[in-house]
Amino acid sequence: MAKNTLPSDSEKFAVVFTTYSDDAMGKLLIHTLLEEKWAACIQVYPVQSFYNWQGEIQSDDEKLVLIKTRRALFDGLCARILSLHSYEVPEIVMLPVMDGAADYLEWIKTNCRQA
Repeated sequence: MAKNTLPSDSEKFAVVFTTYSDDAMGKLLIHTLLEEKWAACIQVYPVQSFYNWQGEIQSDDEKLVLIKTRRALFDGLCARILSLHSYEVPEIVMLPVMDGAADYLEWIKTNCRQA
């Protein structure tokens, strides 16, 4: 099966993960990132997170946020998330897109700010 994009094209894109537990802060985060064109698409999923924090095992109901963006925007996107987030140490992780449908990747490029 033929690939839809060349690796050099798809490597320009990423999915960035973060989480939140406060719905008002999450709504502000999502709307700000979309309005300011840090992201073309954001998906939100309910999750239960288990983690070590200050020497204790914690568990929280959170929302997992998947942010579709351009890799070149990561530093600015990360800074913007940190400026809005209520967590002391929010999860901000970028995974590179290795391949994808050409039309979808072009849509991401068109709907995100220029680097």
